[in-house]
Amino acid sequence: MTHWFHRNPLKATAPVAFNYYGVAAGPPASKICSDLRSSRARLLELFTDLSCNPEMMKNAADSYFSLLQGFINSLDESTQESKLRYIQNFKWTDTLQGQVPSAQQDAVFELISMGFNVALWYTKYASRLAGKENITEDEAKEVHRSLKIAAGIFKHLKESHIPKLITPVEKGRDLEARLLEAYVVQCQAEAQEVTIARAIELKHAPGLIAALAYETANFYQKADHALSSLEPAYSAKWRKYLHLKMCFYTAYAYCYHGQTLLASDKCGEAIRSLQEAEKFYAKAEVLCKEYGETKGPGPTVRPSGHLFFRKLGNLVTNTLEKCQRENGFIYFQKIPTEAPQLELKANYGLVEPVPFEFPPTSAQWTPETLASFDLTKRPKDDSTKPKAEEAVKPVREPDTRPQKDTGCSIS
Repeated sequence: MTHWFHRNPLKATAPVAFNYYGVAAGPPASKICSDLRSSRARLLELFTDLSCNPEMMKNAADSYFSLLQGFINSLDESTQESKLRYIQNFKWTDTLQGQVPSAQQDAVFELISMGFNVALWYTKYASRLAGKENITEDEAKEVHRSLKIAAGIFKHLKESHIPKLITPVEKGRDLEARLLEAYVVQCQAEAQEVTIARAIELKHAPGLIAALAYETANFYQKADHALSSLEPAYSAKWRKYLHLKMCFYTAYAYCYHGQTLLASDKCGEAIRSLQEAEKFYAKAEVLCKEYGETKGPGPTVRPSGHLFFRKLGNLVTNTLEKCQRENGFIYFQKIPTEAPQLELKANYGLVEPVPFEFPPTSAQWTPETLASFDLTKRPKDDSTKPKAEEAVKPVREPDTRPQKDTGCSIS
C-alpha cells in the first residue's frame, strides 16, 4: 500500500500511585486503588508495544477507564459528580509543545488526556500497518477502521468531555478545540486515502475517484485552516504535511477529472485539467522538500521519495501526453485559459467518525466501596499532589517508519 502519514508524538505523563493513606480505608478501597495503578501502567505500556492490536488496546483502555469512572461519576447515575473527582493531581505533556507538562487536579483531565493518547495510538497503528511492504485487503480495512475510530474518540472528547473541565484549556495545547478539530479531520482525510486507493485498484469510474480526491483535499485544507492561528514554532511541520496532502489530492482530482472530460470528448478541457494537475503536483513536490527541512514534532522523512508520490507524477504526465496526442490527431480543440471548476461531490466512500463512548463505571464500584474512601482523613498538606519540579519522562516510541516500498497495492 502506498501511503505515508505524518504523526505527532504521544503524550507523556507522570506516574500515578493512587496511594491515599488514611483516606482509602478497608480492602475494597485498597483493591480499587491497586487495580487503578496496575491498569494505568498496563495501558501506558501498550502504547509503545508493537505487538499490541486494537482488541488488546480496547480491553486495556476499557479496564482502566471503567475504574476511573468511579472517580468522576456518581454511582446512582445522577448528575452529581463523584466525591473523589479532585483527589488526585494528573500531569501530562503536549503532542506539539514538547515536554512542557500541564497539570490538573481533576479525574476528568486524566480521562481526556488518556483518551487522547488512545486515539493517537489508533492513528499510529494505522500508519504502521499502512507502511507494510505487502498489505492485505483485511489489513487495509483495519487501517481504514482504525482511523475512523481515532476520529470518533477525538470528536467525543471535544464535544462531550472537554466542556466539563473546571480549569480552562490552555491556548495552543492538545485539548483546545482547534487542535482536536484538526486531528478529527486529518483522520477522516487519511481514511479516505485508503478508500481512494481501493477505488483505483478496482478501476472505479474516474468521476468517482476525482470526487473522492477533491473531498479529501478539502478535508486536508480544513484541518490546515484549524491550525492556521497557532504558533508556527510548533505547528509549521504539521501544517506543511496538511498543505502538501491538500495539493497532492487536488492534483489527483484534476488528473481523474481530466480522464472524465476526455471520455466525454472534451479533450481541450481535459488538457487544461491535466495542466492544473501538473501545477498542484509541482506545488506538492516543493512542499515535500520543505516538510523534510522544517523542524518540529513528527518524523524526519522525504515524502517525495515514497512510491505513493512518484506514482501520481507518472500518471499525470502520461495522461496529459495522451490527451495532447488525441487532441493533435482527432479533436483539434482549443485549450481553455481557465482551469475547470471542480464542483465534485462524492456520493460514495465518504468517511464519518465511528461513534465512541467511554465504558460505564466498573462493577467493582459499589456504595460500600465508595463509602470506604474517607476524605476527612486526607492529609492537610495534600501529599497526593506532585511537586512542581517533578519531571515527566518523554515516551520512548518504537521506530515505525514504513518498510521498503515495493509498489505493491491492495490485493
